[in-house]
Amino acid sequence: MDIRKIDDHISVTPQISVDDVAEAAKLGFRTLVANRPDCEEPGQPPMAEIEAAAREQGLTWVYMPVASGHITDDDVEQFAPMIRDAEKPVLAFCRSGTRCTVLWALSSARSRPASEIFTKAQNAGYDISGLAPRMAEQASRKG
Repeated sequence: MDIRKIDDHISVTPQISVDDVAEAAKLGFRTLVANRPDCEEPGQPPMAEIEAAAREQGLTWVYMPVASGHITDDDVEQFAPMIRDAEKPVLAFCRSGTRCTVLWALSSARSRPASEIFTKAQNAGYDISGLAPRMAEQASRKG
């Protein structure tokens, strides 16, 4: 697994295997979030198998599939409270980890400075600078 820590509450990783779930639990993760649609690509492990392994390991399982390159405001609206209320730390995965990072960034924009979000994403190996306009839009919704 290529786990990339964003902060103390959430880390992201590219696609995991069923066997990776036990390792995630050993590392102390409490919630496993799948942001990748089932059957997105041939050879991808079935989400039902990953879910079963997560439950077997005592992890909270959240299946919140998002189409790659098509993250909507509704997706962000669902992600924000899920992450806020999830048992921490959270490990989120998708094909490359980028989708999870983008969801985190957009959902964080209402409560954190953009510079902090960009830095945390960059430190985790994700360049999300192209999100600046959408992050500014999300930040304008503080309230």
